[in-house]
Parts: sequence; structure tokens; C-alpha cells
Amino acid sequence: MAFEVEQRDDICIVHISGRLATGVDNDLLTSRAREIKDLGCHKIVADIAKLNAIGSSGISFFVDLYTSTSKYDDGCFVLAGTSPRVLEVLALTGLTGIMPMALDLAGGLAFCNRKEGKKVGRVEAD
Repeated sequence: MAFEVEQRDDICIVHISGRLATGVDNDLLTSRAREIKDLGCHKIVADIAKLNAIGSSGISFFVDLYTSTSKYDDGCFVLAGTSPRVLEVLALTGLTGIMPMALDLAGGLAFCNRKEGKKVGRVEAD
């Protein structure tokens, strides 16, 4: 698992690659979530195009970031570049109906830059 955090204006982009699945250190994920939230960004785009697998630890990580942004009027959280395998897991958990998803990073950034911020085209699971 690799994380890289980038700030573009008022949006934090979190590039995640590898696996967020069983065996991932929960303390590390909690620490990463705290670091991201401590940056003060109310808008987060999780670029997960290179995320190969996700499990309960990864789901919890995304839910934590999503809930941290949803309490702000200008808050936004988007999963961008979801692979079919990860999308299948997200669909099974019901998160595809809750969290906005974009086909790629550019779409995620565009969504967070929209003023109304709550409607986006979703990636559909098969």
C-alpha cells in the first residue's frame, strides 16, 4: 500500500495504490486518515486507479474520510478511477449508492469544484 497526498487549492488528492485489504495495519490507516483530515481540506478526491484490492480496513478508511467531509457545507469526497475489482466490493457494501464516484481523477476534481457538489455521474458495477 502506498499513499501520496497532494493539495490543489482547497482540494486534497489522495493517491492510493496497492492493497487496502486484510492484513493492512489498521493503526497505519487511522494515522493516514488523521494526517489527511489535519490538512484541513473539506474536499477530498481519492485517486484509486492503482488500488488493486480493498477489504474492510479500506472500506472503513474511505467511510472515515467521507464522513469527515460531509459535515461541511462545502465538503466533498469522491472516489476516482475505481477498478472493476474494487468497484465490485464497493457495490457489495452499498457504498456505490452513497459515495460519489468519478471515472478518473479529472472527473473527481471537476465534481469537487462544482458549487452544488452533490450530483455526479456514478460508475456502475456489472
